[in-house]
Amino acid sequence: MLTLSLEVAALIGVMLALWLAVAVWAVWSGLSLRKRAEFATNQADRLASLLDSAPALPLMVRNDGRIEAPTRLADWLGLPKMPNFVTDLVGNNCGLAEEDAIALSKDVTAAQRTGRSFARALRPQGSSRTLLLKGAPAAARLGQGGSVIVWWFDATESQEEIGRLGREVTDLHLGIERLSALIEASPVPMWFRGPDMNIAIVNQAYVTAVEAIDADDAVSRGLELIDAGGGISPLTGANKARESQTMQSLVTPVTVRGERRTFRIVDVPLGEMGVAGYALDVEDAERANAAFRRFAGTQRDMLDRLSSGVVQFAGDRSLDFANESFQRMFAIKPGWVSEKPDFDRMLDRMREAGRLPETRDFPAWKEERKTWFTAAEPVEENWLVAGGQHLRLVAQPVPDGGLLLIFEDRTEQAQLASARDTLLRVRTATFDNLFEAIGVFEADGRLHNWNTRFRDSWGIEEEFLAGHPHVDVFADHIASLLSEPEKAALVRELVRRATMDRTQHSGRLAFKSGHFFELASVPLPDGNALITMLDITDSRKVEGALRERAQALEEADKVKSAFVSNMSYELRTPLTSIAGYAEMLESGMAGPLEPQAQDYVRSIMEASDRLASMIDRVLDLTQDDSGALPMERKHIELALLAHDAAREHKPIADQREIELVAQIDPEVGAITGDPRRLREVMDHLLDNAIAYTNPGGRVLLHADGDARSARIIVSDNGPGMNAAEQARAFDKFSRVEGLRDGADKLGLGLPLARQFVEAHGGTLTLMSETGEGTMITVELPR
Repeated sequence: MLTLSLEVAALIGVMLALWLAVAVWAVWSGLSLRKRAEFATNQADRLASLLDSAPALPLMVRNDGRIEAPTRLADWLGLPKMPNFVTDLVGNNCGLAEEDAIALSKDVTAAQRTGRSFARALRPQGSSRTLLLKGAPAAARLGQGGSVIVWWFDATESQEEIGRLGREVTDLHLGIERLSALIEASPVPMWFRGPDMNIAIVNQAYVTAVEAIDADDAVSRGLELIDAGGGISPLTGANKARESQTMQSLVTPVTVRGERRTFRIVDVPLGEMGVAGYALDVEDAERANAAFRRFAGTQRDMLDRLSSGVVQFAGDRSLDFANESFQRMFAIKPGWVSEKPDFDRMLDRMREAGRLPETRDFPAWKEERKTWFTAAEPVEENWLVAGGQHLRLVAQPVPDGGLLLIFEDRTEQAQLASARDTLLRVRTATFDNLFEAIGVFEADGRLHNWNTRFRDSWGIEEEFLAGHPHVDVFADHIASLLSEPEKAALVRELVRRATMDRTQHSGRLAFKSGHFFELASVPLPDGNALITMLDITDSRKVEGALRERAQALEEADKVKSAFVSNMSYELRTPLTSIAGYAEMLESGMAGPLEPQAQDYVRSIMEASDRLASMIDRVLDLTQDDSGALPMERKHIELALLAHDAAREHKPIADQREIELVAQIDPEVGAITGDPRRLREVMDHLLDNAIAYTNPGGRVLLHADGDARSARIIVSDNGPGMNAAEQARAFDKFSRVEGLRDGADKLGLGLPLARQFVEAHGGTLTLMSETGEGTMITVELPR
């Protein structure tokens, strides 16, 4: 905003007065009275417009205390109009504050009496505007003697800028103080050289290093941290930094408190102001680097003598070291190693030499190996390369971002281990899959080897056998298991004859558990004795078991026949009557029914339908057992059949908040069979899956096939079944505990579905795990 001084304002007033005088003279000299009046009026309007557009507003205070001012000043002060006196500039939440008005009145009075100018800044009430007042006695031609003119300037923006600059200056001073405190507290010696390259400022660490009294002592004496000598001057780095305007670094020995240490001196140019510097103690780092270099040299000499191949890559993935064994193992020439190839080129070279495992996608394989550089833990792999060579690889990331690879040729060990493992597996598999129980006793009478059937037949713990007991201890241990404990001596006799007499012998033992075993001993070529045990209990009990089973089957057949007869005549006839009467009631033949009665009738009909369906299932089961189950042979499109089943069960699943998904492969094709029976199979499986899946679960109907068979899978993520529940799932006419709402349901669906599938020459299998869900697979031949 433009601000005018009091002298400029007075000069403007004088010019305006002269202009007015010239105008009056011109009017009186040649114009008529009317023209003179019009000219004067125009000039007055121009002067008023000029004052209205001025950046400052005048306020005239006459010698009697009355004031004159433009209406714009009243707007600045928030007053409805200009008052007559200075003290009346006070308003309610507008105008000047009372103390400001009193102070202005005193300034005006002092100007009238002494003729001195004054200046004052104030803020109107209820406004954010800042006003700057400059007052002085008015010229005699502007009013009566003793008048004071006060110019009002709007200084709001300039005051805000002054405040902002003041805050910035305060923040800058605070930042400088903090930076100075930080530099002073730093343990690193720091200094500043002025344009003349003399030390001007140092911190306490510098004072300590040069053993000065304080900072002023170090500056006044010009104490340098670097000793002159050996062609090195304290100003060498500083002059280079000033001339090149780039940071300079120099590692040199420095004597600090009587100790010779290595420091890194850094000079930083600061333009025309001078050069700043600091010193870092790198003595320990230099010693560590030297020790590391010696260690690295010794390590590489040692690695060259190893039979394992060792290669190391630097942080930029370039080859840093490869020992001689690695070069021989992968057919790499020393000249190519000296070129420092990167990791990618090294893998390409190893592939060209036929020393990498065969892979279908080599670029992807190579990209995966690049992750070794950033792996958190060492990576170990086994490579089978061309020629049957087995390599064991250990990839160890190093802290500097590089990678260390160690290759061990384990071809011979792998071959020997494979042969040994094969022999052991063959022997173990042979022993464990033999029908007989086998135990091998050494020549000294100790148990050497045995199979699982030997352990289970005697009912002895593995820990006891693992102790390789002597035959005498073994005989005493098994005596309590026999019906006649003294017969335990038979084992001792068998071992003695086979190991000492080198003859075969046999005998029988009866156990308290009712089992009977036939034992035989065979001498082995290595002097050991082979004892075989054959369980002959079943051959003695099989006849009785068959007789009991035949009797049980006959009784079960009688019960089933009676049950089917009862179901056919005793249940179906009244059930038909109940359903018929319910239909008559629903149709209104007995008169109109109340809504509640209609609900009762519908419930009766639904229950009748369910009971009829259950009776039909039982009849189907019994008919299949007797070979009388009627089956049609038609062309069946399984995809259409599966889609219809999924569509029909979708509302039921949605009602239970279960997601039913159908994944039907169009290639599932067609088979020849009974469409109604196969549809019942799908319905039974879906009903069972939906009924035993909790709300929010998921049921999947999947169908696919190949040229030989078609497959239908129904799976869910319900609570699943344990082993006992799975065993009862296909048991006809058994009651299984429902998993939903604690209700019991007849387990007829799965047995009936299984019989329908088997009637088509297919198979139905169930897989379930508690807490994981259930999956039922149906395979149907073409």
